[in-house]
Amino acid sequence: MNLQKQFTLSGQIIDVVRQRVFSGYIEVDNGRIRRIREKSVADNRYILPGFVDAHVHIESSMLPPSEFGRVAAVHGTVACVSDPHEIANVLGVQGVQYMIDDGKRVPFKFYFGAPSCVPATSFETSGAVVTPADVERLLRQKEIRFLSEMMNYPGVLQHDEQVMRKLEAARRNKKPVDGHAPGLRGADAEAYCRAGITTDHECETMEEAIDKLRAGMSILIREGSAAKNFDALVRLIADYPSHVMLCSDDKHPDDLLKGHINELVVRALSAGIDIFKVLRACTYNPVKHYDLDTGLLQPGDPADFIVVNNLAEFKVLETYINGIKVAEGGHSVCHAMNTETPNHFKATEVNRAHFNIPASGRHVRVIQAIDGHITTECFIGHPLIVDGCAVSDTENDILKIAVINRYKARSRPTVGFIRGFGLKSGALASTVAHDSHNIIVVGADDDDMCAAVNAIVANKGGIAAAHGNEVFILPLPIAGLMSTLDAQTVARRYELMDRLARGWGAELKAPFMTLSFMALLVIPKLKISDKGLFDSKQFEFTSLFVEI
Repeated sequence: MNLQKQFTLSGQIIDVVRQRVFSGYIEVDNGRIRRIREKSVADNRYILPGFVDAHVHIESSMLPPSEFGRVAAVHGTVACVSDPHEIANVLGVQGVQYMIDDGKRVPFKFYFGAPSCVPATSFETSGAVVTPADVERLLRQKEIRFLSEMMNYPGVLQHDEQVMRKLEAARRNKKPVDGHAPGLRGADAEAYCRAGITTDHECETMEEAIDKLRAGMSILIREGSAAKNFDALVRLIADYPSHVMLCSDDKHPDDLLKGHINELVVRALSAGIDIFKVLRACTYNPVKHYDLDTGLLQPGDPADFIVVNNLAEFKVLETYINGIKVAEGGHSVCHAMNTETPNHFKATEVNRAHFNIPASGRHVRVIQAIDGHITTECFIGHPLIVDGCAVSDTENDILKIAVINRYKARSRPTVGFIRGFGLKSGALASTVAHDSHNIIVVGADDDDMCAAVNAIVANKGGIAAAHGNEVFILPLPIAGLMSTLDAQTVARRYELMDRLARGWGAELKAPFMTLSFMALLVIPKLKISDKGLFDSKQFEFTSLFVEI
């Protein structure tokens, strides 16, 4: 790493605050910008504030914070606003502290939130509970900058006591509150905002986003590995430049290696949006909204900036954080680090009998997965019946899906059906299963489902693919969510398993990422937990077999 205490950099300087570009020098002294001198220089490189991801679950990268930061900085990201509720659902406050401590080991700016919904609902088994008292204690820490996404929007609207106590803790500690309210519109959106919610990253249409903007929320445009809303919402940057931010939310390791917020900048500019409005959305707006100590390329600011080749490609040449050069020429100059492996895993092996579904009707509710979305639909289908049991029907793409409690030994799976994966053979399983991170598995064959689950049990977490006698596993020893391997190795293994899934017929762009959201009960419409099939619109369990 470049540890120079004093240095000068010349180029074309992009001042996002004053919305101007000029030629000059930046003088850095002991990690801060001492002075910016406007003067004609020959260097045609462009210097601008580093990017901020306004909402991300680092755990979804399958990398610990220290490794995530090394990769993200290569793409010009210098900071991220991170909700650690994935690991909190497994390990509680201990998991949040792990993320904070691991993030401090690298020169990258992590701003963590206090998880607001652990567990997300009472209709699933999580590994921990984060109480209002826990939230209060977390919000008092300087490392905790906000109350994480309030997914329990029904609780907000109904003034649930536990929810109100958490919102009050945020107000008392003067910390903003992130929202999570897919599809909420009109009076309900206004009431949700009045409760203190300041953002939403779940909008899928312009109409919904504008409704929430008018209610008083800022909109975070999300483009992750599974949920992709950028194209639908990009015009918001032009029309509401002061109230829009950019985020990834969930980014798998192979996608993170290819790019981060920098990709969205290029796409927004290609759409003809003014450069200062685009850059404001990924620098100035998140810094001001969350009161971050991330520099905006002003005298006296921390020296957090990037150097790019031009204003069309935005190829990141160098990244500086607190005056330290952390990336250069497309590579990190920070060393990979070993990390601890906290975990909570008690699940035991399963056998094919655990996946039996005795037929008790001619119609079943089927989860309809939608490529590129974390929402689902409910499809009423005819199950294939063999020897009195409903089984996977590959011909009609009605496959078994199951969730198994990872926090208790000898738990029986909840088994249902899903459509949209397209597998003709094999099975996929994972302990990345939002939000409680139990074991989730989908498959064309009960034996393969057993093999995939048992590989995960043997490794106490991971993602697995099974096909006949072949079983592939990417172990995730950190809470069943993150790997101890370097990003390149994790990405290669993940890409291999993705290719295997597609070779077995999977039609989704990101089958493992999509699978991880099929147990997310707070997102409509039909989902599944370790306790049963769940109607997310009615917010109650529902039966698998249905009378018509």
